[in-house]
Amino acid sequence: MFIKKIDKDVLLKPLQTVIGIVERKQPLPILSNVLIEKIGATLRFVATDLEIQIATQINDPDQEGPDESITVSAKKLQEILRVLPEENKVSLEIQDSRLQVKAHKSKFSLQTLPSKDFPKVPEHFEQSEKIQLKQAQLKKLFGMVQYAMAQQDIRYYLNGVLLVIDGAEIKLVATDGHRLAFTKTRLDKAYPKTEVILPRKAVGELVKLLGETEDDIFIELAENQVRITFSDIIITSKIIDGKFPDYDRVIPTYTNHLALDRLVILQALQRAAILSNEKFRGVRFILTEKNLRVISSNSEQEEAQEDIETDYHGAALDIGFNVNYLLDGLNNTTASTVVFSFGDPNSSILITVLGDDEFKYVVMPMRI
Repeated sequence: MFIKKIDKDVLLKPLQTVIGIVERKQPLPILSNVLIEKIGATLRFVATDLEIQIATQINDPDQEGPDESITVSAKKLQEILRVLPEENKVSLEIQDSRLQVKAHKSKFSLQTLPSKDFPKVPEHFEQSEKIQLKQAQLKKLFGMVQYAMAQQDIRYYLNGVLLVIDGAEIKLVATDGHRLAFTKTRLDKAYPKTEVILPRKAVGELVKLLGETEDDIFIELAENQVRITFSDIIITSKIIDGKFPDYDRVIPTYTNHLALDRLVILQALQRAAILSNEKFRGVRFILTEKNLRVISSNSEQEEAQEDIETDYHGAALDIGFNVNYLLDGLNNTTASTVVFSFGDPNSSILITVLGDDEFKYVVMPMRI
């Protein structure tokens, strides 16, 4: 017996952890499989797409017998376990290059491929230092910038998040060329300055798997790889080789500031967005003494208008933006008050949090 009777949910959880990077249509059939290794009482699960590898493990003292390993379709095994009745015990057995999945009166026979052919990502972290912070910290940082990543941009270095270790600070930056999100936080100690670009897929898996906990997480940076370890999960990813834009030059300094209740402006933009042009998603800000007017319209000559009382006393301004970009920034911070800083109608807008320099969000203007 490969794996003796084990609760189906105990087996399903690690499988769901690693399956996020598995795609059915792969250039190599084995990349659609999950590697399951039994080493003593430890069951290890590994998936890879050659760029990213996710591994996790569980310990079950009831698992005796010889060490064995096999690869099997990750999606099929997940579906089988998912639809089995609750509290079912599952056994896995290897017979004639097939994996027999048995549970009560159910039996499934799945094709396998040899574990020796599974292309584990080689790791080179012998000289790397472990950067330590809390899971909730890193999850929050990623949440505040990941929406600004590019998607399949020919400028490949924009299809990810820049991670910078700068002394006792960690900084994360993402941009798609139309907007830029920046955030940072303090670390418990100083580390040598390093920066890498994490690919979009790795960032997505991290955001999904990181917990809102005070448990430690460790980041190791090598020349062309990053390894992140937390909660019995190890994510190893290649990094994007390229020069990320100079984010310090993109973040402007302005003298015209407007403090707004985040929920008030968020809800006003959500309402205005209903009648914005479906393709360009534009809204206009008309800023005058003590008033911000938000206007949207579409090709059917429908229009929405929202007026917000403010304490603004700067120069009058008429400027347009993509409403989705503004909503992304406001939805991904929990601050009660945000500050909109303006230049002229052709300049970007800077959104920050009142009394906090750890978050900066820059949005380019658009003609409406």
